[in-house]
Amino acid sequence: MDQMIKKTLIYITFFVLILVTSLEFTGTTDYRSRLFASWQPCLPGGFASSTLSPIKVYMYDLPRRFNVGMLTHPGGNASSSDVDDNVAVTRENIPPWPARSGLNRQHSVEYWLMASLLYYNDTEEANGSGQEVVRVMDPDSAEAFFVPFFSSLSFNVHGNSMRDPQTEFDKQLQVDIVKFLRESKYWQRSSGRDHIIPVHHPNAFRFLHDDVKSAILIVSDFGRFTHLQANLSKDVVAPYDHVVDSYMNDDLSDPFDSRPTLLYFRGRIHRKDEGKVRGTLARVLNITEGVIFEEGRASGDGVQANDLVECLFLRYANVPISQFFLLFSYYSIRGMHSSKFCLNPAGDTPSSCRLFDAIVSHCVPVIVSDKLELPYEDELDYSEFSVFFSDEEASRPKYLVDKLRGISKEKWLGMWRQLKNISRHFEYQYPPKEDDAVNMIWRQISHKLPAVQLAEHRNRRLKIPDWWR
Repeated sequence: MDQMIKKTLIYITFFVLILVTSLEFTGTTDYRSRLFASWQPCLPGGFASSTLSPIKVYMYDLPRRFNVGMLTHPGGNASSSDVDDNVAVTRENIPPWPARSGLNRQHSVEYWLMASLLYYNDTEEANGSGQEVVRVMDPDSAEAFFVPFFSSLSFNVHGNSMRDPQTEFDKQLQVDIVKFLRESKYWQRSSGRDHIIPVHHPNAFRFLHDDVKSAILIVSDFGRFTHLQANLSKDVVAPYDHVVDSYMNDDLSDPFDSRPTLLYFRGRIHRKDEGKVRGTLARVLNITEGVIFEEGRASGDGVQANDLVECLFLRYANVPISQFFLLFSYYSIRGMHSSKFCLNPAGDTPSSCRLFDAIVSHCVPVIVSDKLELPYEDELDYSEFSVFFSDEEASRPKYLVDKLRGISKEKWLGMWRQLKNISRHFEYQYPPKEDDAVNMIWRQISHKLPAVQLAEHRNRRLKIPDWWR
């Protein structure tokens, strides 16, 4: 009897396997896809999140001096007496980001996130597909809370000298924000875990990092934080806003041969901390055929650089500094557009805006930064369009250049095509668009919320917190 049962089970199993296989090959059904689709929302990368409902975010209504009030004057230089805090910021009256803001634009993610919430307002009609967030006006219905404090711009406007008394206004804004949050019942309810605070500039919120470390921080890297203040498990790495124009007409019949320069770099050579590798690279790559390695720096206060910029200063001495910045950018753009690879070493911290300038210029990034974390890395495989070297590898004579010369034309073209395909993920714009930088960041934030909810729910019932440690 047992033998018959075993045989029957074997026959049934065999029949089912034959049936499923035949359906698979004939295209009638795809059980693997259906099963995988049911697992997708649980995957670490959260790739299915864009098909789910937008996350509901409540934005605190802060006085304008904490955000757009700093955009009042050219260069974003407003004092507290210049700003009318009684005028609410709306979708209709939000000022545009200044066209001549110099390098302040690099860390402007705080502005674009705020603007997107004004645009994606739940009182308006649906804004179409690709929307990853909706602003809710009732905080009790929110999944997360956005703090619209422009901490990066505050540092650039009020604290850039890092000396008293100029930096006192930046410090006071931080003190006021922390006081405001501590008095909020919603901050108290979650200890700030479900609050989103942009601190993209390495020196943003520098006086009170510990007071906001429980929040979801929007960072450029983790170079100026301790692991307890910021880390990948709770925070979001956001791209810099590129300061060169995107390459819109990169449709040459032979893009490989149309870029005669092998490797291009223009930037500051002498940097602190992580950026010390730049000095080594300057020595290793000096006078190397096919390599352009030049020192040059542009800033909101002007441009200081090598012989090229000094020459430009002499030639265009009477040109306003904002136009001179555009002129300098033009030379950088031209260099990137005529190069196959663009060198992206660390700055004073592991990241640099140069990486994102290279991406939108479709110049294959060569990344030299041992401690760099990259935006959207659970969704993008940077090895498909970038080349990576450790500091030690890049410091070996001829090693980096020989590796680049060994990359075939076919492989380079594949990386170039991928750059063109993914560059839209690094565009900040208003109104926001599907899969642009803003919506990608909101999607990254949505990936952090399950852990936030888990911690919040556990804290409500545990009598002995973290007993398992």
